[in-house]
Amino acid sequence: MAGPRNRGDRDRDRGSRDDRRGGMRRGRRKHCQFCVARVEIVIDYKNVSLMRQYMDDRSRIRKARQTGTCRRHQNRIAAAIKRSREIALVPYVTEGTMESRGGGRGRDRG
Repeated sequence: MAGPRNRGDRDRDRGSRDDRRGGMRRGRRKHCQFCVARVEIVIDYKNVSLMRQYMDDRSRIRKARQTGTCRRHQNRIAAAIKRSREIALVPYVTEGTMESRGGGRGRDRG
């Protein structure tokens, strides 16, 4: 019969803090593509191929965590994407996304 366990045993059973938060962190942090290249890459709303790199398959702007861009360049990319959407170079929403998900907002569920 086991006696009362002390606090040290309980902490040992739980594991380390890293285990509780989801394990080890992934590799190195991504670096901003624009900061590394300095002058070579220009963020322009007319450069549709560059804008598409920073949008997902549903035409939403990707997060800086996903792309690795710094705050300054992420804000410039977001502004350029919004500007290119305004003049219809880039779509707000891709075709067929609502039908594949079931319509949205629960309408026509009869």
